[in-house]
Amino acid sequence: MAGYKNFQVHRNKAFKGINIFKKGRNFNQTKEKLSKSERLMNGIALWTSYYRLFPHVFVKDYLGIILKLFQIIILYCMMHDNYAMYIAARGQGKTWLTAIFCVVRCILYPGTKIVIASARKSQAREVIDKIADIRNESSNLRREIKDLKSSLNDASVEFHNGSWIKIVASNDGARSKRANIIVVDEFRMVKLDIINKVLRKFLTAPRSPKYLEKEEYKHLLERNKEIYLSSAWYKQHWSWTKLQSYFKAMIEGKKYFLCGLPYQLSIAEGLLMKEQVLDEMSEDDFDEIGWSMEMECLFFGESEKAFFKFEDLQKNRQLELPLYPKNFYSIIKDKNFKYKNKKPGEIRILSCDIAGMPGKQNDASAYSIISAMPTKRGYERKLEYMESMVGGHTTTQAIRIKQLYYDFDCDYVVLDTQNLGLGVYDQLVQPLYDRDRNIEYEAWDCMNDTTMQERCLIPNSPKIIYSVKGDAKFNSNCAVFLRDNLRRGKFKLLVDEREGKEVLLNLKGFSKLPIEEQVKFEIPYRQTSALINEMVNLEYELKNDLIRLQEPKSARKDRYSSVSYGNYFINMLEKDLLKQKQEFDWSSYAIWN
Repeated sequence: MAGYKNFQVHRNKAFKGINIFKKGRNFNQTKEKLSKSERLMNGIALWTSYYRLFPHVFVKDYLGIILKLFQIIILYCMMHDNYAMYIAARGQGKTWLTAIFCVVRCILYPGTKIVIASARKSQAREVIDKIADIRNESSNLRREIKDLKSSLNDASVEFHNGSWIKIVASNDGARSKRANIIVVDEFRMVKLDIINKVLRKFLTAPRSPKYLEKEEYKHLLERNKEIYLSSAWYKQHWSWTKLQSYFKAMIEGKKYFLCGLPYQLSIAEGLLMKEQVLDEMSEDDFDEIGWSMEMECLFFGESEKAFFKFEDLQKNRQLELPLYPKNFYSIIKDKNFKYKNKKPGEIRILSCDIAGMPGKQNDASAYSIISAMPTKRGYERKLEYMESMVGGHTTTQAIRIKQLYYDFDCDYVVLDTQNLGLGVYDQLVQPLYDRDRNIEYEAWDCMNDTTMQERCLIPNSPKIIYSVKGDAKFNSNCAVFLRDNLRRGKFKLLVDEREGKEVLLNLKGFSKLPIEEQVKFEIPYRQTSALINEMVNLEYELKNDLIRLQEPKSARKDRYSSVSYGNYFINMLEKDLLKQKQEFDWSSYAIWN
């Protein structure tokens, strides 16, 4: 509401400004005194002033585009405020609206320099692509643009009047640029140091039209602008602090604009179908936290009792590309996209949390592929891949576990063998026939529980399964071990799905795949984000010196359970690894002496 009141204040001032078109502008009296060219220039000056006051009218009259009400308000405030922040739900077209703003600003203010930044150049380039689309539909815009380049390394728009738009990647290499306006797309993905020490330093000097050289116009010096666009994120992130500072400045009447527009507006404006929203919200694996941030524009804050902290998870999101099942690598014909064979000493674990019948919101099976690479301080863990299955017969789940085990060249399977997991175990310890792949899988045996070994009726079966039967002490250790490894930087996770999409788009042929195929490649990134949402939502209590984690009634923790089981197993392996190293180091020391 504060943002709308600011818009009203601006609008009222603008309407008062219309008096400049009436006051002292009687063309009938001056018609004989002014030459044709003077009258023309007077008209241009008046219309330019009018369009600068009302940019949405210019968009309609000159570009031939009809904007929706919320787009009019945002565009207006972008033009008239010095700082603007737009938190948008998915599907609102913020990139397209940003392209409109950049075009309007460059045309109406000759010599304007705009730099568009994002975490990756390809993301910033989307604004240039939108401008290209608008140009194709507007003959007037085609006449304004002198040159447009859309290549990743040189994406820019140059106007005949001296204005230009360029993109940069948000890193230290972007220094020494100059601009009057910076636009930071998905600013939450950009490091705060880069914004403060690199991007904001672009704004060294305002636009300098010739009339400023005259003494009577020196007071009309224009302020540079900063515009930030994003979806909502976590309250522990710096973007939340920045949003709060914008809100405070805006309600104090400063030239700041902030708005967050949720999915309900998208539905009301016909940009999103209500049925689609209801379908997504009714899915069994619906991620409530992710939805609230991405679609409701609500920043999420972990509770005071949260056991896992967002900072610990976020700093470990460093893996750019998942490890996929082997058949994925034949889909994309890129020579750099190859299956990663195991390195010497590397161990791969398939860790499973088992659920049964579908229908419950917190009832799903989760399968995690975790690689463990030996280092001087133990094992470095990487969550390379994750998928989930809502419901599923025990045989179906067992076959999927077998497929994943061989697809990723795993060494061990960590399996929850309580309740429904026991039925899956009983399937795994006997031969299984996979109709889809026309393969019969051998039986496996348990490696750590003699009682479970008795359930295997095939002698000499390889001992691959690590049986998990979680009691209070085991669950407490799982939580503590995982948090410790995250804090020590020993458990790496995949990057955010938006960054992941950028990585995938750089693979030759990915963008040409059908949408449903592209989504399959994006699933591990989305699963990782859902895992993080689960973990920051887990509250703890200390009971008998043990940690007990509890998820909200409407939430899940199956992904967390899957990952924590695998991490616990690697901790057991790590003890043996470090013990072997200590024995080796000691014996070597004795011989040397």
